Amino acid sequence: MKCRKCEAAAVIHMRQHKLALCRGHFLDWIPEQTQRAIDTYEMFPRDARILVAVSGGKDSLALWDVLLQLGYAADGLYIDTGIDEGIAYAQQSRLYAQQFADQHAVDLRIVDIPEEEGTSVAQAALITRRDPKKTCSVCGLTKRHAMNHIARTGRYDVIVTGHNLDDEAAVLFGNTLNWKKGYLVRQEPVLPATASGFARKAKPFCRLYEREIAAYAFLRGIAYMPEECPFAKGATSLFYKETLNRMETSRPGTKLSFYLSYLKAKSEGLFTARPEKDAPENACRLCGQPTFHDSLCAYCTLWERVRQALPSATEKKNSGSV
Repeated sequence: MKCRKCEAAAVIHMRQHKLALCRGHFLDWIPEQTQRAIDTYEMFPRDARILVAVSGGKDSLALWDVLLQLGYAADGLYIDTGIDEGIAYAQQSRLYAQQFADQHAVDLRIVDIPEEEGTSVAQAALITRRDPKKTCSVCGLTKRHAMNHIARTGRYDVIVTGHNLDDEAAVLFGNTLNWKKGYLVRQEPVLPATASGFARKAKPFCRLYEREIAAYAFLRGIAYMPEECPFAKGATSLFYKETLNRMETSRPGTKLSFYLSYLKAKSEGLFTARPEKDAPENACRLCGQPTFHDSLCAYCTLWERVRQALPSATEKKNSGSV
């Protein structure tokens, strides 16, 4: 198969776009499509200070690479959750993120959760939820808090994440099946900053397929963590992705059409009212971040419980009772 633009040998065929491209034109196409999304959804201006939330995986590192190619001032943020069950997941992911930063001579800010809070998010889930399956919710809460804290204290204009079209379509599919209106209203390529203190967030890869990003990372020679988080196994989102993948195989472009049609319907008034308590008005007395509660935010409440439990757990372990 030949490249649509130059008739050289194509390295990728994107059926949903009816487009085949050679290596050079494909590596140009990904940044072009990313810039198009940035412009279309007015994600951030050219002179914005950008904080890229990097996991060490292909999507976030590819996004960081693209933004640097496009000439943006983009620092990275890696949040070490301490999740090392079986494959030293957090440790290896951190190494890939640091390697990328070193190779490109860019700044990587690191938040070490076990160092700051005394234990990993997996242990925190066991202490507070008594269920390892709840690790994902604890992890998400912890990461959101850390990202917002670094963005605010570092005076960044926007936080960007590597969420791709497959991610966005799967979330949309699940929320639509269950008619979770609050989540549907908030699912956007851009979440604006709030007066209460939430930083602006954007997803420049929201219209790019995971396969396209994986091909870009490979062709650019980006080294990334190939393993998924050990707690992701069995996640409902994976079921939704598999279902959409089957639909996409039969009808190329299904995911893109589903997502873009949803955004168009929203812009035309699909939802006429925003959910109550859309923006918190209180500030946490410990960390100062926005909260709907009168005293502590959800993050500080959770980790206070963890810190209170850790000494007693340690004493039991030392006495041989656990």
